[in-house]
Amino acid sequence: MKFTSTIIGYPYIGENREWKKTVEAYWAKTLSEKQFEKSMKALRLANIQKQIDANVDVVTVGDFTFYDRVLDVAVMFGMVPKRFNWDGGTIHLETYYSIARGNEQALASEMTKWFNTNYHYIVPEYDGSNLRLYENIPLKAYIEARDELGILGKPTMIGPVTFYKLTKVMENINKQTYLFQLIDLYTQILNALVAEGVKWIQFEEPIFTTSISEKDMQQAKEVYKQLSKAVPQAQILLQTYFEAVEHYETVISLPVAGIGLDFVHGFQENITNLKRWGFPKEKILVAGVINGRNIWCTPLKRQFDFLTELKSLISSENLWIQPSCSLMHVPVTVASESKLSEEFKNNLAFADEKLQELNFLKNALREGSDYYKDIFKQNIDNIANLNHSRDRQLITVHEAIQQITEKDFSRKKPHKIRKELQQEILQLPLFPTTTIGSLPQTEEVKKTRAEMRKGKISREDYRTFIQSEIKKWIDYQEKLGLDVYVHGEFERTDMVEYFGEKLKGFAFTEKAWVVSYGSRCVKPPIIYGDVQWIEPMTIAETVYAQSLTTKPVKGMLTGPNTMLNWSFVRDDIPKKEVAYQIALAIRKEVQTLEREGIQIIQVDEPALREGLPLKVNKQTSYLEWAINAFKLATSEVADVTQIHTHMYYCEFNDFIEPIRALDTDVISIETSKSHGEIIEAFKNNDYENDIGLGVYDIHSPRIPQLNEMQAIIDESLKVLAIEQCWINPDCGLKTRKTAETLAALERMVDTAKIMRERYKQEVLNMIN
Repeated sequence: MKFTSTIIGYPYIGENREWKKTVEAYWAKTLSEKQFEKSMKALRLANIQKQIDANVDVVTVGDFTFYDRVLDVAVMFGMVPKRFNWDGGTIHLETYYSIARGNEQALASEMTKWFNTNYHYIVPEYDGSNLRLYENIPLKAYIEARDELGILGKPTMIGPVTFYKLTKVMENINKQTYLFQLIDLYTQILNALVAEGVKWIQFEEPIFTTSISEKDMQQAKEVYKQLSKAVPQAQILLQTYFEAVEHYETVISLPVAGIGLDFVHGFQENITNLKRWGFPKEKILVAGVINGRNIWCTPLKRQFDFLTELKSLISSENLWIQPSCSLMHVPVTVASESKLSEEFKNNLAFADEKLQELNFLKNALREGSDYYKDIFKQNIDNIANLNHSRDRQLITVHEAIQQITEKDFSRKKPHKIRKELQQEILQLPLFPTTTIGSLPQTEEVKKTRAEMRKGKISREDYRTFIQSEIKKWIDYQEKLGLDVYVHGEFERTDMVEYFGEKLKGFAFTEKAWVVSYGSRCVKPPIIYGDVQWIEPMTIAETVYAQSLTTKPVKGMLTGPNTMLNWSFVRDDIPKKEVAYQIALAIRKEVQTLEREGIQIIQVDEPALREGLPLKVNKQTSYLEWAINAFKLATSEVADVTQIHTHMYYCEFNDFIEPIRALDTDVISIETSKSHGEIIEAFKNNDYENDIGLGVYDIHSPRIPQLNEMQAIIDESLKVLAIEQCWINPDCGLKTRKTAETLAALERMVDTAKIMRERYKQEVLNMIN
């Protein structure tokens, strides 16, 4: 068959978030395990049927999960950390979800970003145990699709090299022994699949698009050599995505039957390497030509022309086409959006629409472009109409960008002087306590907001309700004894969506959900035009909260890079320019808060590192403009105004210099699940600004123990000065229940009191 189509993966969330609802019902014990399994199977098969209906030639199976696909591989191999007291038998759902979410006895496994996306995976932990194959998930997926839908699918799983590189191997464990075990386990999986008659087996290896070393690539070569030797009949399709492969010649020499390359995000390098070094005639090339990470429609003629050019390099029998990565990073279907204009919708393509685009390109390649010239023309016109719209031609915005100078990127005085000035006003104790920003959003909060949006209650009634929630939580914070308060963000749905709704240049959807982590789903805004501040966005709630207390209340904003990286971004201008547009808008809000007497302003950037290119040689350029965007938003304030930020991820070790460059007065980080690695990052680094230690994991319902939090602080004080340390949860508390939040915060404040007493004498000695 000429020009075969396939996909790497499809969104498992469901058109109406059925997946999320099923998972959370099971957690709430309103759904039995049997009902849970039945609902999940129905959704899994429905997703496969979507591929069949869209005429995908090689249908992918095994891309479904109950929580996270990296966790699935770990559990499949019996990689259950000892703290979960697993008995070595069947791994039940309770254990599976405990690893992901923690329980009363054990901390959850670490969670971090999936490469440079907003998806979070559960980090596998290897402690030296003997591994074995407890369940062959790819085989089960293949058999289910065959028996239920009559198709011979392509099972997929995270590849051995990527899984090995993402695993946290405990100290004093022989990594080579672990790798040998993995090779054996993957061999068992391949043997079982081949025995069942599986034709194609997909291994996802995005690690090959990072700046992987030559030594690691040689190790990867040995892994695939061993697999090929053990199971020579296996037709492995090695999928890379998110960028161009780093060691092209080595990758194409691997003993696999096919290789997937990203010709969207890694276009220039991949095509250059392909033309320079060629491609093995005996292998299948799977070209990722449809953007799997953004929601804009594909420029069909451009991609058709590229594929036509590719035909001169690869025979049509050996050329497959697909999206650039799994479609899990985009929403399910534009068909669910009833409030967007037809003109705007014509420029959008979610997962289902990308399947249609894939089918269109395949048919055009098979039958010739003349049969489809009207569709090509309509696609070109749709894109041109959006590019030339007034929303993308705001002169005042473009002029403001041109007027930016170097002095816009720096505070007036160094941090040491600022801290003294701020402390004179704030009079904070040692180990000041605060929260990250959001507080529990109860069902009542969500219901009232929905009623306001549907017009069932007035905006004035809604405002009164929000004020009552703010007052309730200001009172809670007073009773708890926190030192710096927040208003709670009860008026906000999402930390990006809320601001985007109040800025020019953003569009919003009804059902365009994607998974961020676990069952946490987000509905990213679409940045389609020039971004501009219109009016104050946070003043009413923040000023009201401050009027209720003499303690400082933080103004809470989302940073420009997070708004950029957590949105679907226009692709007609460089991201740097979009980031600066957002930064100037946030700067206006910062200035407004300051004028209203707000002494502490937090501008969160949890996604700063997320935008970091996978290739080291591209990172400096990104960091330069991303850090400048943050500073553009925050540097205009007076020295006495304290700027905070928050970041949530676990790879700080190679990120100290960018953190220092931000020059925030306080940066809050996660220290609860990374088991000390982040603190190690500050060792031998002369970092002088203050740090908020995230001493407990908010993603778990368990209440932290005093000794756990004290241990984190004690470990931190090995590399940080006492006066640098703040104490806070590791992230916002929006998703937590009220009772568990109050209990956890009470213990956190008690921990701070214990630490103050413990170090009081030491501080007095320092003063004397």
